[in-house]
Amino acid sequence: MSGNESRQQAIHQITNRTPTAVTQPEKLGDIWADDVFNLAKMEWALSKNAFKAIKKTVQGGTPLDAATADIVASAMKEWAVSKGCKFFSHIFYPMTNITAEKHDGFIITNSDGNAITEFTGSLLIKGEPDGSSFPNGSIRMTNAARGYTAWDPSSPAYIMHTDNGATLMIPCVFMSWTGEALDKKIPLLRSNDAMNKAAQKVLSLMGETEIAPLNSSCGAEQEYFLVDANFANSRPDLLLTGRTLFGAPSAKGQEFDDHYFGAIPARVQVYMQDLEDQLYRLGIPAKTHHNEVAPGQFEIAPYFEAANVAADHQQMMMTLLKSTAKKHGFVCLLHEKPFAGINGSGKHVNWSVGNATQGNLLDPGHTPHDNLNFLLFCGAVIRGVHKFGPLLRAVIASAANDHRLGANEAPPAILSVYLGDQLEKVFQDIKEGKLTNSNSGGEMDLGLDQILNFDRDPGDRNRTSPFAFTGNRFEFRAVGSSQSVSGPLVAMNTMLADSLNWIAEKLEAELKNNDQADAVVNVLKELMDEHGNVVFGGDGYSSDWHEMAVSERGLKNIPTTADALPAFREESVKKLFESTGVLSPVELESRFEVYAEQYVLSIEVEAKLVIDMAKTTIYPAAMSYLSGLAKTGKRMAKLDIDLDNSAAKTVASEINAMMAAVDKLSAAMEKHDFASTEEHMQFCANDLRSLMEEVRSHADVLETEVADELWPLPKYQEMLFIK
Repeated sequence: MSGNESRQQAIHQITNRTPTAVTQPEKLGDIWADDVFNLAKMEWALSKNAFKAIKKTVQGGTPLDAATADIVASAMKEWAVSKGCKFFSHIFYPMTNITAEKHDGFIITNSDGNAITEFTGSLLIKGEPDGSSFPNGSIRMTNAARGYTAWDPSSPAYIMHTDNGATLMIPCVFMSWTGEALDKKIPLLRSNDAMNKAAQKVLSLMGETEIAPLNSSCGAEQEYFLVDANFANSRPDLLLTGRTLFGAPSAKGQEFDDHYFGAIPARVQVYMQDLEDQLYRLGIPAKTHHNEVAPGQFEIAPYFEAANVAADHQQMMMTLLKSTAKKHGFVCLLHEKPFAGINGSGKHVNWSVGNATQGNLLDPGHTPHDNLNFLLFCGAVIRGVHKFGPLLRAVIASAANDHRLGANEAPPAILSVYLGDQLEKVFQDIKEGKLTNSNSGGEMDLGLDQILNFDRDPGDRNRTSPFAFTGNRFEFRAVGSSQSVSGPLVAMNTMLADSLNWIAEKLEAELKNNDQADAVVNVLKELMDEHGNVVFGGDGYSSDWHEMAVSERGLKNIPTTADALPAFREESVKKLFESTGVLSPVELESRFEVYAEQYVLSIEVEAKLVIDMAKTTIYPAAMSYLSGLAKTGKRMAKLDIDLDNSAAKTVASEINAMMAAVDKLSAAMEKHDFASTEEHMQFCANDLRSLMEEVRSHADVLETEVADELWPLPKYQEMLFIK
């Protein structure tokens, strides 16, 4: 099959496909957490003493003894086997933003040649995958391969169903034989512990006597694209890189604003229902779904959960988004910028901190000026973002996310904090050394009898801010759609811990000579004097802000991953992670090495594919069209008809320019003599990416010139609008 045939066949298959049968959605109460070995199931399956022990471990972090672990393992195995499981897997989260799993059977043979099922506490607690073949940033050499997985009781085990059967999945941490963290989960658990310890100090100084353990919470809004598999399978770039390396804009894109919150296509609605039934069985609280801004783009958002569980659930959700899409004839694209010229996809991370006794400490209540605990915790966030803005940029840095940040669809690459009118006034008053009443939002009255009046929020939302306060939490809007939420959560928890430790030290000194309110104001005044420049309520997309942020406020504009990742090597960042016990210098350096390597490899794979597709797919199609124009021209000349050959000239010119750019890109790919990792990243960011764009610019012109019947790649208008 050549030329346009496969493309036309794809369109025919899609438009003539048999619709997926719509099944009656199952009742939420019947399926909720049905495949999760949670505390409710443990209470039913365990003895009172065993359940009491595991509950303390899950809710309070109390160590679990070996005997109880055996009891839990046996009950977990019996439950899993009753639901059809023959295998179990320690599932863990290496530094790749994806999940990893090693499956083992429950089977044990005996001397009689019979087989039985067995699962002990030791098997539950520890596994041993290869510790050198995963990205580790030189922590482990190839000849030093031992790595360990260890059960995380705070994240419940669950059953993952596939067409090939059911497997018991046990969330785990992953470490080297020498004890360094090789995963995303260990730093997240450590960061939460560091934040809890620092928060306890502040709350104790504020006179709180009963303080439950504090935990950060997370609710991540996941954006994604759906493309019919017939189209995606005809696009090597989508299959290998997750984005289109070539493609002229569709005549219609998102300019009519008619997709955002529009009617969900019937086929997509069926997919969403199937997905959410699976999520509910796994105890993942999917709350909303809707069309996003770009055609073919959608969003699903869960209710907030404890950060560690939310991070695990996010990984499960990304897996299910993709696997469920296959069942419905789609390919789910989680890449941050699958299509040029329209909005890309993010994953807005809603983050807060609280406990069972003081509640949500980032909830200002109706009178935030009187809520001293809130003011201290909110001030701690302001200080953290200002002091560690480059770190926050680094933890959301990737080759894919670079395509979004700074464009008019995503927060800029300058880290600032949006508070809203009410809170901005409160903190401005504090900066001036006073604490006055804050303004409420008032009542919304449309003057329509049939529309009930309601309380208006005290501040508007700001979609251009990378770090915005949204009522009772902060929303980190710059996180990429394909990324694990663990990295951002680790950074936010750790910077909060550092700021709370600073506040505790200052507050303790102030309380010796001042009453509580004056002491809080004095501490926060010093904080705002030093860090208030990070608060900004205007248009983050404007060029005026970009100039003012850097020249007047001293903030950094960090446009690319190559510019961002060196933040991991800054002394202040090393001190931050080492002093809080979240990451050792070795572990921190390993993350720089891993993420830098992933960045370089991502761009180099794209560059190789640009060369290959330009030479073997686009060039032959364009030459075939040009040959046809030449033959037509000769026939017209014989008939003494003057044919305008401007089309032939344009096509010939663009072919030559494209292949010249391919030659330059090929030559650039031969360069290997880099003095450092940083130099290699800068070369990829500046040289390779610009050369790739040069090849693309000519190829995209050819797409608009070559006859449609000859163009081999599915076009934007087809992939985005045919569902």
